[in-house]
Amino acid sequence: MVTHYDEKGKIFTQVVSKHPVQVIIQTVQNKIRGTIYVRPDWRVKDELNVSDRFLAVTNAVIVGSQNEELYQTGFLVVNTSHIIWVLPEEELAA
Repeated sequence: MVTHYDEKGKIFTQVVSKHPVQVIIQTVQNKIRGTIYVRPDWRVKDELNVSDRFLAVTNAVIVGSQNEELYQTGFLVVNTSHIIWVLPEEELAA
């Protein structure tokens, strides 16, 4: 990857395009509904395997054990060591 600098020293790097995927994430204590971003032609699993220790989730809703909404936020990072499973909502059976 080539890194470019402008006259003020700002760094410009190659843009990685990703597409949004609506998911449900089960953590040790709660479920999270939100959007993660996956590279084209990749599965959610592939993205989790290359992610750092944290996974970015946008438009996140944290749901408690009784399916009650606990919190809502535009942006959340989840420690991947606390993730039990991830389910793309498009995979849910009707």
